[in-house]
Amino acid sequence: MGRARRFQWPLLLLWAAAAGPGTGQEVQTENVTVAEGGVAEITCRLHQYDGSIVVIQNPARQTLFFNGTRALKDERFQLEEFSPRRVRIRLSDARLEDEGGYFCQLYTEDTHHQIATLTVLVAPENPVVEVREQAVEGGEVELSCLVPRSRPAAVLRWYRDRKELKGVSSGQENGKVWSVASTVRFRVDRKDDGGIVICEAQNQALPSGHSKQTQYVLDVQYSPTARIHASQAVVREGDTLVLTCAVTGNPRPNQIRWNRGNESLPERAEAVGETLTLPGLVSADNGTYTCEAANKHGHARALYVLVVYDPGAVVEAQTSVPYAIVGGILALLVFLIICVLVGMVWCSVRQKGSYLTHEASGLDEQGEAREAFLNGSDGHKRKEEFFI
Repeated sequence: MGRARRFQWPLLLLWAAAAGPGTGQEVQTENVTVAEGGVAEITCRLHQYDGSIVVIQNPARQTLFFNGTRALKDERFQLEEFSPRRVRIRLSDARLEDEGGYFCQLYTEDTHHQIATLTVLVAPENPVVEVREQAVEGGEVELSCLVPRSRPAAVLRWYRDRKELKGVSSGQENGKVWSVASTVRFRVDRKDDGGIVICEAQNQALPSGHSKQTQYVLDVQYSPTARIHASQAVVREGDTLVLTCAVTGNPRPNQIRWNRGNESLPERAEAVGETLTLPGLVSADNGTYTCEAANKHGHARALYVLVVYDPGAVVEAQTSVPYAIVGGILALLVFLIICVLVGMVWCSVRQKGSYLTHEASGLDEQGEAREAFLNGSDGHKRKEEFFI
């Protein structure tokens, strides 16, 4: 394990009298907490020190230093300071077996000591994530996360798409360390294939805000899909057409079959995997082409209808259209002219004959009345003529 960061928790100060009557010598120690593999400093503070013998011992009561002189051949312990006010030793690469009480003794007429308690924490390593069984579209997947060694017991959390998932955790104590596991279950679909699920482990041995994480990439199996893409939209005689069958699926189909309805593929056709090449197209190549793909979860089929156009027929159709339009316009004009002529003839016939207006009718009546009066006749006969 790499060199870990040293941790100093709030420390408890321990005091004791370490001298005979009439003296005021004192020894002060501090408890220390360090992460496994880190560096710990154990300090004994001396007050009113008069040059008496000072001894530092480990939890096994082995003497580490005697008045500044190394007594135990363990190069991980180094004497950093020895002065009338303080004795300080440095422990590198702290281990669980180094944990315990370190004795700081001041030998006078009455020997007394103080104990500095060293606590070693174990940071979790990167969690191990495993899947219980293969995930299939429409089913559930169960993931397990394991941290085999930590102290105190690591707290495990699950995350998916930045959202926390609810898992079920359990732990087992093995000596001074804990083994912690967590499981999580959720339903999956084909869109979840390739998604990332994170298992995160934290405990006090890690720096604040830090954690150990393992990412698991989801492997969701699903039935295949197929779609045909053509190299060009319009194909003419003599062209080369390339059809590509775009296939998805997990596991990915490793075999693709090309067919043409109830007929065999043209002899010139070349089918290689997802690609079908049709060179030198002719109208006889027309038909419905299919590509088929399958895996253990299902199969898929895509269709493409090929229609080969004859450039000559297209040109003839294009040139015949203007003549038809012109002929239609001329026929319409002739019809309109005939209608106008018929209307003119009808109007001319309608205008022949004489018409008797109201004014003329009044004059005739007056003349007849006068004539009747002169001739002594009181009746008259009125003639009217109408033409319709």
